[in-house]
Amino acid sequence: MVYNSKDGAISLKNLTRLYAAVVIDMQGEIAEMSLEWFDLYGEKVKLIEYVLVFDYTPPGENVKNRKVLKYKTKNELIATMSEVASLFQ
Repeated sequence: MVYNSKDGAISLKNLTRLYAAVVIDMQGEIAEMSLEWFDLYGEKVKLIEYVLVFDYTPPGENVKNRKVLKYKTKNELIATMSEVASLFQ
């Protein structure tokens, strides 16, 4: 299976994790946090962007193998998540 994104084709073969997150600036430190965390504590940090992470890293590996799609709004992220989810049905 392949998802055709705005950034090109992304293979869904060998995908180990697929997750949505936010990238934030917390007092000068850049971090990736869950959407749930951001809903609770988002007013205390600066939002940089929303991301959808396609992670191909095998369990136990230290070197990350990921493809990340970036979004300015949560609605854009949710729309892409719905498109990708439909490929698994």
